[in-house]
Amino acid sequence: MLCQAICQAAEVAGHLWQKGWAERNGGNLTLNITEYADGDMRSLPALEPPRPIGTELPYLKGCYFYCKGTNRRMRDLARHPMENGAIIRITEDAAHYEIIADAVVLPTSELPAHLSVHNYLIGKGSSYKASLHTHPTELVAMSHHRPFLEKDVLTQLLWSMIPETRAFCPRGLGIVPYMLPGSIELAETTIRTLDEGYDVVLWEKHGVFAIGENITEAFDMVDTLVKSAQIYQDARSMGFEPEGMSGLQMRQLADAFGLPK
Repeated sequence: MLCQAICQAAEVAGHLWQKGWAERNGGNLTLNITEYADGDMRSLPALEPPRPIGTELPYLKGCYFYCKGTNRRMRDLARHPMENGAIIRITEDAAHYEIIADAVVLPTSELPAHLSVHNYLIGKGSSYKASLHTHPTELVAMSHHRPFLEKDVLTQLLWSMIPETRAFCPRGLGIVPYMLPGSIELAETTIRTLDEGYDVVLWEKHGVFAIGENITEAFDMVDTLVKSAQIYQDARSMGFEPEGMSGLQMRQLADAFGLPK
């Protein structure tokens, strides 16, 4: 099962590169793999001294994660996931991590943000195990337009472009104003936004952050939102404002499929 989870991560990394959402070393992903930590994994020695996370995350004590490496490319992770990522263990003080496999590949520079979100998820009893950060061109472009950054403006717009977006991204798209990438402030604001009920948030002028039961689910939500953004932008490029589904049509869709209002 651990191999399956890491293979899923490699597959998603390939999709991100092919779609143009992972330029150079752009984007990150982190998987909580604690459920797969058998006796052999737990007995693995640290490959180097513990490194500080930058904050204390009490729910992560003794947890295990697979993380993309810093300055590693998604296109390389897709082919060689254990050469471009690492398995880490959170130490007993919940403030440090140690790399245990397969080599000393330092995790993403945005590890504090990812781990802070996982700490939040465990604390609220969530079954979500995956976090994904990527740079979808269409959504980042829309974040440069101030009116789109008002609460739920983009959610309503993207929902209205195609029924699947309302169905498969039922929680919509949260908005996080621009903050320094990799900062604890960005992590804390992302958590507050997720806590409002979103599974995907848009980091202004930067990218998106998504959570899910697994990495494929997180990717699928971003992919669906981008489809709506493409429909909107294609209509505008043809010289007209797309009509979108009406409020009544979207309410009927929500009623028919039992979606949250």
